[in-house]
Amino acid sequence: MAQETRTFQAEVSRLLDIVAHSLYSQKEIFLRELISNASDACDRLRYQAITKPELIADDPELAVTLTPDKTANTLTVADNGIGMSHDELIENLGTIAQSGTANFVKSLSGDSKKDMALIGQFGVGFYSAFMVAKRVEVVSKKAGESEAWRWSSDGKGEFTIEPAEQAVRGTTITLYLNDDEKDFLEDYRIQQVVKTYSDHIALPIRLVIGGKTNTINAASALWMRPKSEITPEQYKKFYQDAGHQYDEPWLTIHAKAEGTLEYTFLLFVPSTKPFDLFDVDRKSKVKLYVRRVYITDDAPGLIPPYLRFLKGVVDSEDLPLNISREMLQNNPMLARMKTQLTKRVVSELAKKAKDEPESYATFWEALGVVLKEGIYEDFENRELLLPLVRFRSTAVDRFTSLDDYVSRMKPGQDAIYFITGDKLDVLRKSPQLEGFRAKGVEVMLLTDPVDEFWLPSLGDYQKHEFRSVTRGAPELDKIETPEKKADEEKKDEPKTDISSLIALLKLTLGDAVRDVRVSERLTESAVCLVADKEDMDLHMERLLRQHNRVTGDTKRILEVNPKHKLIARLAVLAGKDGAADDLEDMAWLLFDQARLLEGEALPDPAAFATRMSAALEKGLG
Repeated sequence: MAQETRTFQAEVSRLLDIVAHSLYSQKEIFLRELISNASDACDRLRYQAITKPELIADDPELAVTLTPDKTANTLTVADNGIGMSHDELIENLGTIAQSGTANFVKSLSGDSKKDMALIGQFGVGFYSAFMVAKRVEVVSKKAGESEAWRWSSDGKGEFTIEPAEQAVRGTTITLYLNDDEKDFLEDYRIQQVVKTYSDHIALPIRLVIGGKTNTINAASALWMRPKSEITPEQYKKFYQDAGHQYDEPWLTIHAKAEGTLEYTFLLFVPSTKPFDLFDVDRKSKVKLYVRRVYITDDAPGLIPPYLRFLKGVVDSEDLPLNISREMLQNNPMLARMKTQLTKRVVSELAKKAKDEPESYATFWEALGVVLKEGIYEDFENRELLLPLVRFRSTAVDRFTSLDDYVSRMKPGQDAIYFITGDKLDVLRKSPQLEGFRAKGVEVMLLTDPVDEFWLPSLGDYQKHEFRSVTRGAPELDKIETPEKKADEEKKDEPKTDISSLIALLKLTLGDAVRDVRVSERLTESAVCLVADKEDMDLHMERLLRQHNRVTGDTKRILEVNPKHKLIARLAVLAGKDGAADDLEDMAWLLFDQARLLEGEALPDPAAFATRMSAALEKGLG
């Protein structure tokens, strides 16, 4: 086959451009990434060799070999792992098939420093080689195949692929270093990088210098070492390498389970939100090993979807080595491991929440949204998850908990009140909160779409019903507050009779609303919309409509504030002859005002503008 020239996928070209031209301070990361990829290739071969021992028979000792050549100004990273075929070279090195790539690329700004931080979350992997190399050549021969292939590129838009000569299986990556990167040819520099980032790699990393070959890493599985022998820095480096992370772990959980099931686990909670946190597949990135043999990084049923932010490894002593992914799906041992791991992680999160509340608030802001999925998905652990929930509210400026909310409830208050929406600042200004704020009744402010699901699935907390402030009547008169006595003293004060206005509004708006009634919740605004107690919450309906899950409009209740000066003035006009004609435009304007306050689009903006112009003209007249 002749040499082929191909173009990088657009997303790859964008990444390469940013990586190659960035002023990234830790360029040595490239070696960590290439060694990590080589280790993965060896792990995959070791797993396949369980059922196909012939793949590894000719060269059973897996290793990564580093060879600097000062004369040629090259650094070679070679492994005798699984290798790549012609098509795999194109797929793995010319495209990014990872979910979320398109959204990730859209988030790149063009600012090198900011973009490198984002790329760090994404994981530059192989492409980090172009931070130090003007050209990269990859020769690979897949285990069990006879042909080898050469991939070559300068990272500027194109790559070539052609047949090559390589007697042994595996992959050899040759970096033609930039003139100012020659320090990566020095043995002390290479050893320093390996010791810093890759000492834990569980296979030999060999350095070839002057014809001599030395192993320069500890070559043992970090998770199998006693905790007392591992430093925080070693945990950090393992987290960054194994998880392809660039941040620091927020929480490290390292333990060994003994008894009917024996396994070791080393799990990390990131300190930043992974870019693919909302990938629709919701897959875990925790690697499963069986007796130090890598099995998969996508074991179905090992980690629940709502803990998918976890990184790390689980190493079982009991699972069969030749277990397949299909067998894992229904394996009872894996199910028990999942139960135990979940409870341990949730327990560790609870400890952090209690002992380091400010740090926990930072975690919650980054990752709490997915943890809430567990409340409606994992009934078994629901009671353990609920105390972990944090939210904003009208009572405090910080994140708060359900227990804290309950402790602040007013005498006579039997419900936990909440409001859902898209933005916190908009929710704080919602007219539906006015009556609650006036009585000092706390309201949860919820802005995550998942809030529309876990709250209905829960129903109540500590025997207190969850109640939306945008549905049904608020029943605020039952709640005892210092202001209630003053309100009762004002009962004898003359009140504006708005019954005629209510009747007129009902007549004018007709089927556009379910009902028009006097509001108990409004203290400052003239009007607002609420849902009937049995109807869908306002925000929930908007979310479903955006995804074409509901059609048509649910009729809402228009509530009117009798204490508002505008409503009082209209009530006087409503008692006069011919009021229905005079106030028709005003009725629709009040209804449209209520819609706008809810963030809803007006069905007839032109009619609204005409009525508004007429009202302004009359007011100026």
